Amino acid sequence: MSSNSKKQPALGRGLSALLQNSETDITSMNGATVGSVSMIDIHLIEANPFNPRTHFEKEALEELRQSILTHGIIQPLTVRKLGRDRYQLISGERRFRASQLAGLTEVPAYIRIANDQTMLEMALVENIQREDLNAIEVAFSYERLIDECKLTQEQLSEKVAKSRSHIANHIRLLKLPARIQAGVRDQVITMGHARALLSITDEKEQLIAFQQIIDESLSVRAVEQLVKPTVKTSIPKSKTEKIGLSSSEQVFTAFLSDKLGSKVSIDKSGSGKGKVVVHFSSEVELNRVMALLKK
Repeated sequence: MSSNSKKQPALGRGLSALLQNSETDITSMNGATVGSVSMIDIHLIEANPFNPRTHFEKEALEELRQSILTHGIIQPLTVRKLGRDRYQLISGERRFRASQLAGLTEVPAYIRIANDQTMLEMALVENIQREDLNAIEVAFSYERLIDECKLTQEQLSEKVAKSRSHIANHIRLLKLPARIQAGVRDQVITMGHARALLSITDEKEQLIAFQQIIDESLSVRAVEQLVKPTVKTSIPKSKTEKIGLSSSEQVFTAFLSDKLGSKVSIDKSGSGKGKVVVHFSSEVELNRVMALLKK
């Protein structure tokens, strides 16, 4: 038996003892625990009056509403049980408001009764040990431990017996668009594919590459090559010194750069010879520029 497996029973016994206590603060009214997700009638949830955030952009809420209608709620809300089938929102107000706009009658939520960080921490840590969790579910659990239990990545690393890089790599997945997160959750792509897509900084290009992975059944290695930035090579200096651009040439460069959505430069020598260079950082961006030039 490994050293890690020897440590697990102690945590399991502690959590089991808590769950056997009817007054424990991580037990919901129907017996669900913080480690699981329960579906709650949206009309039974009230907003948190202490939430410092009061302004929500209409456009951002509309985008989230559309995402929820298409992919569902990827990250459950967190609520506190108030009694008599009433709940108060702890986190996830944007998702809550967008769900109302989407006309949902039920939403998935983690349920808490009181504010005992120790019991919440124990439940989440044990939940992470499950083998059937996908990478997105693990990432959400890590994020909750950091945000709600006020842990650093180093402290979390010790508690779950995972490296800091393992934790950081999972949490970074939550920066991807909801459509791609849903793809990982639904096993349309792997975590390796998703990590490769993080190399692309533009969200639209991430989604283009995501669809290309699906359409062409690309391997992780193929995606890594696809998004790999072009290696810059040193260009030997020409015998003729380069000269500055005229105002009309600068205007043209700015126009073309705006038109293509990529950096454009003009290299010109004193003899009048030179070249127009369109820069790109990945094959996805190159394909986009070529498509624009063909129009």
